[in-house]
Amino acid sequence: MSILVLGVVIFIGVHLVPSVPSLRQRLSKRFGNNPYRGLFSLVSLTGFILLVIGKGRAPFVPLWDPPAWAPQVAVWVMPLALTLLVAAFLPNSLKRFTRHPMLWGVSVWAAVHLLANGDLASLILFGSFGAFALFDMWSANRRGAELSSKGVPYWRDLLVIAVGAIVYMGFLHGHVMLFGVPVAFGS
Repeated sequence: MSILVLGVVIFIGVHLVPSVPSLRQRLSKRFGNNPYRGLFSLVSLTGFILLVIGKGRAPFVPLWDPPAWAPQVAVWVMPLALTLLVAAFLPNSLKRFTRHPMLWGVSVWAAVHLLANGDLASLILFGSFGAFALFDMWSANRRGAELSSKGVPYWRDLLVIAVGAIVYMGFLHGHVMLFGVPVAFGS
C-alpha cells in the first residue's frame, strides 16, 4: 500500500505546484521554463508509474460493499468521463460551458470508480484524484480561469465524441491488460 500512497503523493503533489503561482514561477526561473516542464513531466511520470504499480500490488482491504448496480453505472458513465478528458485537448464547444473539461472527466472517473469499488486502495487512488480535481477546479477559478469564447464547427464536437468513444472502447477492452482487473458488468 505504501507504493500506492507514495505514487499518489508524488503525482498529485507535483500537480499542486501550479496552484501556487509564486512557487511555479520560482521553479521556472531557477531551472528555465523548458527544463522545469521536463522535470515536472519526469516527476509526474514517476508518480504515475508508482501509483499504477502500487494499486496493482495493494492488498484488498474491504471497506464497504458497493451496490450491485454500481459496475453498470461505471460502464455507462465512463464514456462521458473519457470524452471530457479528450475535450481538454481538442478544440470544441464544451470549453464554452466549462473551464475544466479534464478535471470534470477526472471527477466523474473517480466518482464512478469509488462507487464500484469498496476497498482501501481504491479509496486512496480514486478518492485522492477526485478530491484533487475538485480542488484544482476551485484553484484555477481563483487564478482567473475563463470559459472559451471561441466558436468551433460542429464537426469538432463530433470528433471529440468519436475520439472519446474510441478511447472508451480501448479502456473497456484493455482494462485487464492495463490494470489487471476486468470490467465488471454487474449482475
